Amino acid sequence: MQNITPAQLAQWLADGDRSQPTLLDVREDWEVQTCHIAQSKNVPLGDVPARLSELDADAPIVCICHHGMRSARAAMFLEQQGFSQMFNLDGGIDAWARQVDPSMPTY
Repeated sequence: MQNITPAQLAQWLADGDRSQPTLLDVREDWEVQTCHIAQSKNVPLGDVPARLSELDADAPIVCICHHGMRSARAAMFLEQQGFSQMFNLDGGIDAWARQVDPSMPTY
């Protein structure tokens, strides 16, 4: 697993020549309703093991949570399951809101 900063992820998402990652938001539904990055897929952390078939093990996946702890656990778990391109959003959605999208609500 690699950590990725909000600025690095924003650059990646803006790069039309680069294969886009799956944005796996492992927060609870109520958190995602408060704020989220467009195109993210919400799978609460506790549901990840049962929903592995929804994810491509060979594609880049960026795990996202509130501050980066749950997403790090999810990324490590997925690596243990054979997923090869795992990233953790350093600082989570909170850092994204503060550094990339200041219009995004925080909690």
